[in-house]
Amino acid sequence: MVITAQRLSRIKPSPTNVLTGKVADLKREGRDIIGLGAGEPDFDTPENIKVAANAAINDGQTKYTPIPGTLALREAICEKFIRDNGLGYTPEQVIVSCGGKQVIYNAFVATLNPGDEVIIPTPYWVSYPDMVLLAEGTPVFVTGHEKNGFKIKPEDLEEAITPKTKWVLLNSPSNPTGAAYTRTELKGLTDVLMRHPHVWLMTDDMYEHIIYDGFKFSTAAEIEPGLFDRTLTLNGHSKVYAMTGWRVGYGAGPLHLIKAMTIVQSQSSTHTSSVSQAAAIEALRGTQDFIVPHNEMFKKRRDLVVSMLNDAAGITCRTPEGAFYVYPSCAGVIGKLTTDGAKIESDSDFCTFLLETEGVAVVPGVAFGLEPYFRISYATSDELLTEACNRIQRACATLT
Repeated sequence: MVITAQRLSRIKPSPTNVLTGKVADLKREGRDIIGLGAGEPDFDTPENIKVAANAAINDGQTKYTPIPGTLALREAICEKFIRDNGLGYTPEQVIVSCGGKQVIYNAFVATLNPGDEVIIPTPYWVSYPDMVLLAEGTPVFVTGHEKNGFKIKPEDLEEAITPKTKWVLLNSPSNPTGAAYTRTELKGLTDVLMRHPHVWLMTDDMYEHIIYDGFKFSTAAEIEPGLFDRTLTLNGHSKVYAMTGWRVGYGAGPLHLIKAMTIVQSQSSTHTSSVSQAAAIEALRGTQDFIVPHNEMFKKRRDLVVSMLNDAAGITCRTPEGAFYVYPSCAGVIGKLTTDGAKIESDSDFCTFLLETEGVAVVPGVAFGLEPYFRISYATSDELLTEACNRIQRACATLT
């Protein structure tokens, strides 16, 4: 007898998590594998944040907290939104969850009815469509072409909106491309949404502070105040504070939406760790001095990877504005043959070829909804990145 629910047939496991597990298995077998799939900073959590967590433990802050998060943390988040984005929220308009993923999932479960549509620009973070499907919604994809910097245009958004559209989901800087919308580009999109008052906006700003070359970050509700009452602004601690394992994400929006999301959370995780919440307060209120040095290291790695990939036969790579990913095209190797006569017919074939021949693990573009590309996370050491890119160059040189 099959016990699994029918809804599971609509989704698949996270491809990035599957790859991470496969890399771990291969390493246990003794294979020399360089894993460039995980979206996780290689920096340690800053010391002041760890000290705050230990202090919370010693102070007995190990009990249940309010479902949407401690008042102190939600107050600190409100301070962050004023300081960084000029957005005024009250603590009641904020929910803290077990990472940004749960914030998004809570919102979809709380708002989507069967048949409701969610517009998702491609390339997209792998979990977006599946969370929509789990909530019985319908993902609608709008392509951000490489010629447009992997960003969608206002006319593309306008064309995709229907009476069934419930949400538009924007991620800037982006996972997987690192592309970031300028203020002018965002204004073009918000102008479209102002013409469609039934459509809500979710902005995933997780990589807000990981930006390069003087890029100025903006978020949609900051640019268009008229959207404030139908925008969920999402952020978290995982990336900029190197706190992936602490599981702290948060969202801010209209009170009735946050209350609905809190009901969903009350019947799932209840809340994220009390100790993580105490650490998260220190992250927001403590020194931010490490951000610039970290970004300088990321930029150096970005430039290294982009340069070396563009020297690989058949590969071209755009320079991204933010995050810690590149999304190179492998169109130039499609149709070529390996030394054993196998044809590279897709980005998945190419990524398998890299893993099997050179021990380099990257994620194929099919997982992100736009082919033929692949994603590399450069959140690892210069030495490993150099070696990985050398291997990619060597592998590409063997194709005919």
